[in-house]
Amino acid sequence: MKIKPTNIINQKLIGLKVKIVSLYDNLPKWKGKIVDETYNMFIISDETSKKLKKIPKKGNLFAFYVDNKIIEVNGKILIGRPENRIKMKRKY
Repeated sequence: MKIKPTNIINQKLIGLKVKIVSLYDNLPKWKGKIVDETYNMFIISDETSKKLKKIPKKGNLFAFYVDNKIIEVNGKILIGRPENRIKMKRKY
């Protein structure tokens, strides 16, 4: 299934390019590629330094780059196990 703004929440996010739009005040903003995902965090490979960074889902807004489009998603709705989130049915 192709990733669209209406179904991105139910898709596998590992491998997507992402930019963290809003973070807690004490953290800088990052861009990179999602390399892993846990219940509460994304593990992102930083574009410039190639270091892995753990970014909490809660409290952040993520801009995913899909087919030359930007899809912004509140991290709060991404909280949960990735395998369970993919199976969930949501009304849009």
